[in-house]
Amino acid sequence: MDAELLPKILEGAILAAGRALSLNQLEALFNEFERPPRDQIKAALEDIALQCQERGFELKEVASGYRFQVRRELAEWVSRLWEEKPKRYSRAMLETLALIAYRQPLTRGDIEQVRGVAVSSDIIKSLQEREWVRVVGHRDVPGKPALYATTRQFLDYFNLKSLDELPPLSELKDFAQLDPELELALGAEAPPLAAANDGDPVAAPAAETAAAEPLTTPSREAVTDINTDTETDQAHADTATTNREDPATETPNE
Repeated sequence: MDAELLPKILEGAILAAGRALSLNQLEALFNEFERPPRDQIKAALEDIALQCQERGFELKEVASGYRFQVRRELAEWVSRLWEEKPKRYSRAMLETLALIAYRQPLTRGDIEQVRGVAVSSDIIKSLQEREWVRVVGHRDVPGKPALYATTRQFLDYFNLKSLDELPPLSELKDFAQLDPELELALGAEAPPLAAANDGDPVAAPAAETAAAEPLTTPSREAVTDINTDTETDQAHADTATTNREDPATETPNE
């Protein structure tokens, strides 16, 4: 494969796709006789990223692969292309998502234990509809409560390659600070969480609440595959239950 042609092919494919492309998908662009080694593809992607350093967009590697996206510092201006204002999320939803992200897998009861209020079914449903959260198993206790964990779509949206890139909980003052950078994609919609969220009263700190009481659930390393559609039973990792008072009912403000 021509060393000058390869970066152009990769760049064109990623731009045309309008979404992240994995190395496997990029390799599939070539037939078996012309397919370059994976190391050569990675090197070409690194060259493309370097060439974008002085531009208004960048080549970013996220959980699903590589994509072009507008730089975060330009969001204030680029977001004006969309007339609709970005959707704001309630404090309850952001806290619930933060707890799942940092302490997954965990049950709805675990979330209620930390937050001290009942978790609205609408919150869990909304997170699942956005494909940020999914059921990965059931805890082996009476009632078999579902265990929730984040997904690859969650990582992509919040501009993360893996859960290891989440900032330490002690440093996270506002979960909205993980807002994604705007995607540079044909026909892409404006991201629901924009840079304008800074100072939004509903994007309240989740870290202090989450750190108040440790949960006896498996660590996020236990979630070995967040992308498969088959539910995996991780319940045997934690069969302990915690005695707690019935939480108060909370009306979500979404």
